[in-house]
Amino acid sequence: MDSGLIGSAVTVIFFLLFVGIVWWAYHKDNREKYEQAGRLPFEEDEAERRTQAHSEEKAQ
Repeated sequence: MDSGLIGSAVTVIFFLLFVGIVWWAYHKDNREKYEQAGRLPFEEDEAERRTQAHSEEKAQ
């Protein structure tokens, strides 16, 4: 086989792989998972603040 043909086939395969990953990432069934993961840092901050406030109340 010609090396140019192999290179073209590899390019097409990687392009299709890229399109598949983009489709998977933006698929509507994954939206809730990503929104939940996006809220996680804020939920951890809120839980930490509650724990600190509770600790401060006990100290007084």
